[in-house]
Amino acid sequence: MKRLHVHVGVEDLSASVTFYSALFGAQPIRLEADHAKWMMDDPRMNFAISTRTGRSGVDHLGIQVEDADELRALREQVSRARILTRSDGETTCCYARSEKSWLQDPDGLAWEAYHTMAEVSVLAGRSAPATASCCTPETPQGACCSPEPGLAAQAPRGGVRE
Repeated sequence: MKRLHVHVGVEDLSASVTFYSALFGAQPIRLEADHAKWMMDDPRMNFAISTRTGRSGVDHLGIQVEDADELRALREQVSRARILTRSDGETTCCYARSEKSWLQDPDGLAWEAYHTMAEVSVLAGRSAPATASCCTPETPQGACCSPEPGLAAQAPRGGVRE
């Protein structure tokens, strides 16, 4: 079963945690100095906030799947629609080890399709600066996410295949 992912950049993490905890009626399941995450079932959503996006507001959206088969099916659906994607393969990013792909809507809004295999104790597999934007289509490969060796991008970001 899929879960909507929303990542919002915030300026004041503490104030935002207070606000979203009240809005959702729950405390975050993960709270770091630069990041907080709620995993909700109603609505079914992975909602994250962080201070490292460089701007306030929606940073990116995503679809989180529960297993590799569901991710493969989602990738095939996008491919049949001739939407260009970039695969980061297996990465350590944003306190999680995941397999992910990126795409952009016609207006440039970033979307990720991903399967999280495990939580990790670091931001991106190493000490990343709190201001670094993590794991977005704009992030140069290797600057934040740590793809497994030998995994290359499948296609450029954004747009529709010609």
